Amino acid sequence: MVRYLVPVIVFAALIGVFYVALYKDPTELPSALIGKPAPEFNLTRLFKPDEHFSPDTMKGKVWILNVWASWCESCRYENPLFLQLASTSDVPVYGLNYKDKPEDAKQWLEQYGNPYKLVAVDANGYVGINFGIYGVPESFIIDKQGIIRLRHAGPITREIWRKDFLPLIKELRG
Repeated sequence: MVRYLVPVIVFAALIGVFYVALYKDPTELPSALIGKPAPEFNLTRLFKPDEHFSPDTMKGKVWILNVWASWCESCRYENPLFLQLASTSDVPVYGLNYKDKPEDAKQWLEQYGNPYKLVAVDANGYVGINFGIYGVPESFIIDKQGIIRLRHAGPITREIWRKDFLPLIKELRG
């Protein structure tokens, strides 16, 4: 009797796991960094390679770090929203160009528009690894103390901006 019951229990457990997985939002990836300080880095800037950018320079401000690359198709999808935000919002968006060639990144921004206050170059991907990047695009809201408050994997849509980003940004700004 037991040998017939074990496969039934295993099968039922698998069905339960698949059922839960079907209803989970794939953009809501767990992040051990939520509520913790943003990883430290000091990277060269894309358009001013003699200058550097570090999260320390953003202390006292609520800001967004958007991880993108010229080879990323989904980045092209979210760029128009960031362009609109750059002209209508006072929320600074900083780009982290991930595992890309600087000349390709510059050409992409020329072609599709540059919504970023500045772009830091993560050519080898080490900073992305420290942020736990699964792929691009990914975006992070970082608060005035340099704490990561939200992580979003995938392109940001207007709905996601209104539902997740804007309320949190307003709350963090107090």
